[in-house]
Amino acid sequence: MFDLTTTNVIEVASLRKTFFTSGIATSALNGIDLCVRKGEYLAISGPSGSGKSTLLGILGLMDTASSGAYLFNGHDVATLSTRERTRIRNQEIGFIFQAFNLIDDLTVWENVELPLTYRDGMSSKLSQRQVAESLERVGMQDKLRFYPSELSGGQQQRVAVARALAGSPLLLLADEPTGNLDSSSGEQVMNLLSELNNEGATICLVTHNPDFAVLAHRVVNIADGRINQR
Repeated sequence: MFDLTTTNVIEVASLRKTFFTSGIATSALNGIDLCVRKGEYLAISGPSGSGKSTLLGILGLMDTASSGAYLFNGHDVATLSTRERTRIRNQEIGFIFQAFNLIDDLTVWENVELPLTYRDGMSSKLSQRQVAESLERVGMQDKLRFYPSELSGGQQQRVAVARALAGSPLLLLADEPTGNLDSSSGEQVMNLLSELNNEGATICLVTHNPDFAVLAHRVVNIADGRINQR
């Protein structure tokens, strides 16, 4: 399912992000340098407001940097058209959010299938196979017709993981995926991410939990928009 070559998925140099509110500038990122290899499991830790989620949003092409360079799988992000950025988000990056971000009036199957419906040239047969395989991978194959409101928090996050996996992405981005879960459900989700990484998935995890951060190959800590690797 995953690309196992050893080149970098992410290369970031001197990345900065500044927000302007009522004419007042606030620096969220202050010169980030970071590389993530294919197959690596990276944890990004730090206190609230340190810039973790801002960085993940830029890495996932949901936001743009104010300055600096970002190469995604060898492509200079600054040169990508809006259409190409959208294609990469849909086909090469899988997102797992703290709030699950499932659509309440869609079934489990429909939630996982939805991103695939936006892919040009994907057959219905292939889409159905990938959805089925992803749900089986996270142990939710018996909940296909359930709606999010009928599931526990841990089950909803498993569906969210399945949705991220369904398109066989090059990169998985997880932003505090255990933040809305009890400790047992959180451990199950983290174990699942470790299993996926063992199978070759490249993962960037944002977490404030040091017990979860140490499960990664490498931890980088952000404070005041600056990164320290350890």
